[in-house]
Amino acid sequence: MTQHILILGAGFGGLWSALGAIRLLDRQGRSDIQVSVLAPQAELRIRPRFYEPEVAKMAAPLGELFDAVGVRFIQGTAQRIDVAGKRVEYLDGQGNAAISHFDKLVLATGSGLARPDMAGVTEHAFDVDQLEEAVRLEEHLKALAGRPASPGRNTVVVAGGGFTGIETAMEMPARLRAVLGQDAEVKVVIVDRGDAIGASMGTEIAASIAAASTELGVQWQLKSSVEAVDADGVTLADGQRIDAATVIWTTGVKASDLTAQIPGERDRLGRLKVDGNLRVIGQEDIYASGDTAHAATDDLGNNALMTCQHAIMLGRYAGHNVAAQMLGVEPIAYSQPKYVTCLDLGAWGAVYTEGWDRQVKLVREEGKQLKTQINTVWIYPPVADKAVALAAADPLIPIA
Repeated sequence: MTQHILILGAGFGGLWSALGAIRLLDRQGRSDIQVSVLAPQAELRIRPRFYEPEVAKMAAPLGELFDAVGVRFIQGTAQRIDVAGKRVEYLDGQGNAAISHFDKLVLATGSGLARPDMAGVTEHAFDVDQLEEAVRLEEHLKALAGRPASPGRNTVVVAGGGFTGIETAMEMPARLRAVLGQDAEVKVVIVDRGDAIGASMGTEIAASIAAASTELGVQWQLKSSVEAVDADGVTLADGQRIDAATVIWTTGVKASDLTAQIPGERDRLGRLKVDGNLRVIGQEDIYASGDTAHAATDDLGNNALMTCQHAIMLGRYAGHNVAAQMLGVEPIAYSQPKYVTCLDLGAWGAVYTEGWDRQVKLVREEGKQLKTQINTVWIYPPVADKAVALAAADPLIPIA
């Protein structure tokens, strides 16, 4: 009787979990175990690029790849996980209720922006968290050209000075001028609680962020926070008003709500705590990958972040280990001691760092070349060739 590994989610964690499982099954010559991916679309949405223009193109189809390696795709949106009954209830592509049973489950349903319960945020703020929202923002920016000229029309406020907020803000001067004209007077303001530009990113990298901000004219409203959003701008906690036709929310993220349906300990972001093999602690047959997993990357106290850098590797290990458990072979403990960042700083360039203390290695054009390589090549799925794809799913691939 065919056994079933069900993977929820086709993001970085889900895709690479599927490839990791198929790779081990193929190496063991096993064809009696089915690997399925259940997700709304058979595509990898390139979420790290959603701050860029032409965002509708930021999705890579997965159908041919899944066919090439033997992964079954189930179109649907998971609604309920029945842990005891080993089944997932979902809505299929037509909105009909359906059920998929499993022997082993990998939860890889990602994360989402945690919008605060604050006046006007839901109604008036944009974000770059999901593809549909990023497309909505792009359509809004293009429509600004049809509005009467005013300082507010030409102003963007970005709430949050973290990784996403910085990359989004640094791209905005060029995106606004592409719509309003190269000579347009534009204003981009990052509202951040920190007491210095880029303070949350570390001292070394902050110097590059400050230099890029100055060169591009991106302003920082430090030691501050947004109190309310309306159709014409924001009100800050100190009462200050900034008129802006565009407000982009980038603060706060949480793991998929489906994590709450699996008994287990969760961190403050809602991620399930997993053991060294990425199995959910307290669960025999459920693994977590990508942004749903709270996993130790090394023996120094560092944990995986909600980034594709970690999700890809978590997927390779989770897929390998869930298949290994079914086959009765030794798992490979997850390890990802190397941590890097490559922060896009718009027309200024980019800054590349290594280590958890973010030591700067490349800046400006050299950093930009690397960022472009990452964004357009490295994070995309492998080609639809079985040998190539499964080779790329090896969890022990050296990380340069």
